[in-house]
Amino acid sequence: MDRALEISLLQELKGLKENGLFFLDDNVQSSPVERYLCADRFERERSRIFRRLPIIAAHAGELPESGSFLTRQFGGLPVLLTRDRDGAVNAFVNVCRHRGARLVGEDRGCKHSFSCPYHAWTWNSSGALRGVPHEKPGFPDLDREAFALRRLPAVERFGLVWVVADPDGTPDFDAFLDPIAGDLAWAGLDMLGIAASDTFTLAANWKLLVEGGLEAYHFKVTHKDTIGPHFPDNLSSYEMLGSHIRSVLPRTSIAYLNAGDAEGWSIRDHANVLYSVFPANQFLLMQDHVAWVRLHPHSSGHTEVQITTLAPAAEITESRSEHWQRNHKITSLTLAEDFAVNEAVQAGLESGANTVLTFGRYEGALHRFNEEVKKFLA
Repeated sequence: MDRALEISLLQELKGLKENGLFFLDDNVQSSPVERYLCADRFERERSRIFRRLPIIAAHAGELPESGSFLTRQFGGLPVLLTRDRDGAVNAFVNVCRHRGARLVGEDRGCKHSFSCPYHAWTWNSSGALRGVPHEKPGFPDLDREAFALRRLPAVERFGLVWVVADPDGTPDFDAFLDPIAGDLAWAGLDMLGIAASDTFTLAANWKLLVEGGLEAYHFKVTHKDTIGPHFPDNLSSYEMLGSHIRSVLPRTSIAYLNAGDAEGWSIRDHANVLYSVFPANQFLLMQDHVAWVRLHPHSSGHTEVQITTLAPAAEITESRSEHWQRNHKITSLTLAEDFAVNEAVQAGLESGANTVLTFGRYEGALHRFNEEVKKFLA
């Protein structure tokens, strides 16, 4: 984000605040309740979105050195991430090529070889088959290259590891990332490290959880005793960046900005900037850190959520630990308020009381997000 845009976004919101106006779309929209309940639709979302599009698999700092590895699940696919001896990031299907056993059971670690717990076939961190017990008598003329681990498309950009959970996929990473590339570079995620993280599972559809971050209409109600007093009532803006969304959530200090000093304004001093990276990652940029919410859908009604506080890597020290833990606790408490409502909404949808959800004109980002989902399902 360049300085001119940073200033113009603040000027737009300051003008709305001063005139008692809202950032509005043209029309009220509706969202069919079946989107959040239908198991068949969820399977289409998993196969056509979470198995075909680039998904953020990890922060690069989670693979800090040669030999680092992680295991994950994406779109129902078991994935092994490695950083090989050359420092490159690799992604593989976490399955033995001999008899199909799960190759690596640990969540994370550091090693350059992986032996199957069934028959001890062994692969290196670049996916090459390096060891087969009793190979000559049992597997004469074995073509080791044909038994390399199934590779997944993967790139490392903006301090993040992006993976497509389809070994036959031929994704265009550039086309997907270019609309948001400038903003992600500006966010400086590659200079951050993980200061704190929590993971839990919610009884809510993943789309409800994304939608909860895309409007400020609820702030003064849901967050009345936490962050609500620090933000104007129902004031935010958004812009589509390809399939992604940049939302700006001004703080109350925006009212005191001096128009004559606009060249010195900093958007992170007077607003939270939320990047909703399609389909299911959100980065909330605050003054000195970033809250990262990762969603891993398990079913139409259950979603694993990981909340991570990213802070400048050089400042993740024992002396600063209390500061980051305090900020992480504030984020977790605020999101817990959202998530409790989201779970109640999911239960409400299952009651049959409504056939559609209604998005007001200041909830336009929710409609645009769902239109992106529809596009990829089609």
